[in-house]
Amino acid sequence: MPTLTWVGKDKVVNHHHDVPFRILNKQYNFTANNNSPINSTQNRIIQGDNLEALKSLLPEFEGKVKCIYIDPPYNTGNEGWVYNDNVNDPKMKKWLGQVVGKEGEDLSRHDKWLCMMYPRLKLLHKLLADDGVIFVSIGDDEHASLKLLMDEIFGRDEYLSSLVWRRRASSQLELRNLSVDHEYVVTYAKNGFLGFNGHQKLETGYANPDNDPRGLWTLGDLTVGMTKDQRPNQFFDLLDPISGRIFKPNPNRVWCFYPETMAQKIAEGRVVFPKSDNARPMLKRFFDELRSATNPLSSYLSGGDNKIGLTSEGTKCLQEIFDGKVFDYPKPLSLLEVLFSQVNIKDGIFLDSFAGSGTTAHAVLKLNAQDGGNRRFILVEMMDYAENITAERVRRVINGYGQDNKTVTGLGGGFDYYTIGEPLFLANDNLNEAVGINAIRDYITYSEGIPTHEQTSPDNPYNPYVLGVNREVAWIFFYETERVTTLDIEFLGTLQFGKHKPVSVIIYADKCLLSPEFMRKHNIRFKKIPRDITRF
Repeated sequence: MPTLTWVGKDKVVNHHHDVPFRILNKQYNFTANNNSPINSTQNRIIQGDNLEALKSLLPEFEGKVKCIYIDPPYNTGNEGWVYNDNVNDPKMKKWLGQVVGKEGEDLSRHDKWLCMMYPRLKLLHKLLADDGVIFVSIGDDEHASLKLLMDEIFGRDEYLSSLVWRRRASSQLELRNLSVDHEYVVTYAKNGFLGFNGHQKLETGYANPDNDPRGLWTLGDLTVGMTKDQRPNQFFDLLDPISGRIFKPNPNRVWCFYPETMAQKIAEGRVVFPKSDNARPMLKRFFDELRSATNPLSSYLSGGDNKIGLTSEGTKCLQEIFDGKVFDYPKPLSLLEVLFSQVNIKDGIFLDSFAGSGTTAHAVLKLNAQDGGNRRFILVEMMDYAENITAERVRRVINGYGQDNKTVTGLGGGFDYYTIGEPLFLANDNLNEAVGINAIRDYITYSEGIPTHEQTSPDNPYNPYVLGVNREVAWIFFYETERVTTLDIEFLGTLQFGKHKPVSVIIYADKCLLSPEFMRKHNIRFKKIPRDITRF
């Protein structure tokens, strides 16, 4: 496969490994006003360098992000924007000087752009789920380079298309008297991606045992992963009109339809009630519904079936939210709505590490309000406007904005706002105790992959050093900031699991005085601090 070579590449191909893992510091939580619509609340906005932020997300979100959209600098050389569209930005020049070294002084702006993008795309690839998809907006200046770059990182076989959308209606003479009125959305996926709506393949399990005239069908879940507090209108008793039996809702997983819609589905013969009280009602899902009437196109024209607006639509939307101009060339909300609605993802994480004005969060909340989905967003923005533009836009979208006949109702929801803090490891590879023991415990917990329901706090009944426990294994982080910890017989005597004693234990400590034979006999695995702590 052809690969792209540029000056400085050898310095950045593995740089994502060297990026220090930093703690994310939660600054505040924002939730919608009382009586607002229900929407997703487990969202995040992070202010700081997106390279460091992406690295800090790995322990919790590696392989879990369903959809990524980024709008990186197009590298046009235009430095007049609020969002600096040129990698000669002072922060980027400082980073290049540190990573690439003196060699970076001789780089062209295209070399610099590639050096900037490569490690960020490597981390995004790690975060993307096996059934996920990534969209990257780009212009003509770097489209060809980006395609080769992503072929190398994501794999050429994972390339879906370079979607084209028309960004303006007017003609503006540019290079060689050609008016360039389009941009691209370069699209890649992983092997398990189900595809755009209209492109799913026939799955095993579809049949038509009752000769339903609507064709092949299968049974699907009739619930959604939301609690009764999050979706009170979807928490109701479901009556089987034939048998008269009543099926109680699950408080942790409510019905996926409102009562009126559910009644319509029952009348249409779409709800299949079980014969046993121990089973749950299911939904008939027809194969034909997995395909749209027309396959999605790779070109999006303004005013077409996809209803994507021009760049001016994004500008107008933001002006209405802020009652004035605060940001140049934001992406139109409709572009992201179409992209996100074209993929079969209604309950997952949507990540944007070049968040800009926050259009991704706006689109996620709007789609949730339209279809009852539980999409969640993570935004990362390094510029100073992350709080007063990016986060402020999301706050206004959540609670509503405008006055009189221009009032726009809030979409509901909430988010946590973070900044990037201290590195977890010092230059000498020791733990940075300034981050706090709770942050260190959380890191070890994530690195060990301890399931949430098996995690323990320091006030657990077994031992304050226990991180998690189940019948098979206990994870113990024996660490003190004021002294060297030693795994010995005396420490083992402090572990009291009672009848919940696990088969084996994993114990982190500074030193170990137990013999290998003793540890094998009692299924004890020692991990030395900090040597054996996983580095993300």
